[in-house]
Amino acid sequence: MRLTPENTAIVLDSTADFPDAAERFPNWRVVPLYVAFGGESYRDGVDLTAQEFYERLRGAAVPPTTSQPTPADFLACYESLAGFERIFSIHLASQLSGTFASAGAAAAELGDGRVRVVDSGVASAAIAMLALAIQRRLERGSSDEEVDALVERYRRERGLLFTVDTLEFLARGGRIGRARAVAGELLHVKPILSIVDGEVVPVKRVRGNRKAFQAFVDALESGTRDEPGLRVGIAHAAAPERAEAVARLVRDRRPHAQIEAVTWLGAVLGAHAGPGTVGFFWFPD
Repeated sequence: MRLTPENTAIVLDSTADFPDAAERFPNWRVVPLYVAFGGESYRDGVDLTAQEFYERLRGAAVPPTTSQPTPADFLACYESLAGFERIFSIHLASQLSGTFASAGAAAAELGDGRVRVVDSGVASAAIAMLALAIQRRLERGSSDEEVDALVERYRRERGLLFTVDTLEFLARGGRIGRARAVAGELLHVKPILSIVDGEVVPVKRVRGNRKAFQAFVDALESGTRDEPGLRVGIAHAAAPERAEAVARLVRDRRPHAQIEAVTWLGAVLGAHAGPGTVGFFWFPD
């Protein structure tokens, strides 16, 4: 089967931090996760924008909670895409959320084999970057086998680093992974973290934002080449000035690279990472 944008849809969840995906690409959809303040529940990116979430977070007496979409949420989305012969449903790392499992349950209930559910193994703009790589192939004509090979290469070759102001939010939400080992040692220290096999892991510890950005530079220079195929994404949690600083570093050190996205971390990821977080993602494609 020859896959094209006319016969193949892409479904993301809201942790891809690509809220206008369906506006940019007619064959894309986004299924929102949920964030709750007390008894009030909101659809991530639909009822509550990222900016609204961080404003609400500042005055919250009780930390927000998050939850995954239900299988029924995904089923409704897949059924709305009845005109497409194939659906690639690409989601947040399965070890960080039950979102992938919900999508899989919906695909199984649909039972027609149209839906291929993909565990991205990552979060935020890194998910969107994989989807964009698939879309590029659809636009010139592709196949299930080519997309499968792309996903496997993405898992091997993509890069992801992020830093948080405090590990408090990750620890509170249970998403800290192996980074728990350094949680008690980080007074005045910036942790440089990654996601490996769906788990948050520590990469190094530095002092201050300047050295954190230098760690990003070191990773970029050691792990990439300056070429037009290098794709970069940047995400931040109410820290646009830090995101712009990372973008400047990329433009300076890898001027031929394409910055595909500079985006806000949405409410769900922001609830777990906390304000001040900045993430940096790359993939040679």
